[in-house]
Amino acid sequence: MLSGIFFVASLSHLFNIEKTLQKLDQARFKGIAYFFGDPTLMIILSGIAMLLAGLSLMAGFKTKWAAILLAACLIPITITVQVGQTASLGPLFKNIAIFGGLLFFILNDFNKTQKT
Repeated sequence: MLSGIFFVASLSHLFNIEKTLQKLDQARFKGIAYFFGDPTLMIILSGIAMLLAGLSLMAGFKTKWAAILLAACLIPITITVQVGQTASLGPLFKNIAIFGGLLFFILNDFNKTQKT
């Protein structure tokens, strides 16, 4: 279930690049995104990363690494777009909650078999 939001976000990043870029340009801390390079390229790369890691997380394949990659995408997006947004704090806390879900997969090893 956690991976679903990354599918939606990845499709937005990959198929609505201009809209995503406009949202970024309206963000208070957009300079952070521009620091890393061409924002259009960053939007495309993050869309690909979120799609692949989201699929991996959903399939239970390399969940720890998928969660790490998704967190690596989520943190700069949250800082750049959500922090400083004064209209609503909902999206910021949504991202914090999602990060908590990702931490669950990062900190727990599901590949170990338990003996009963």
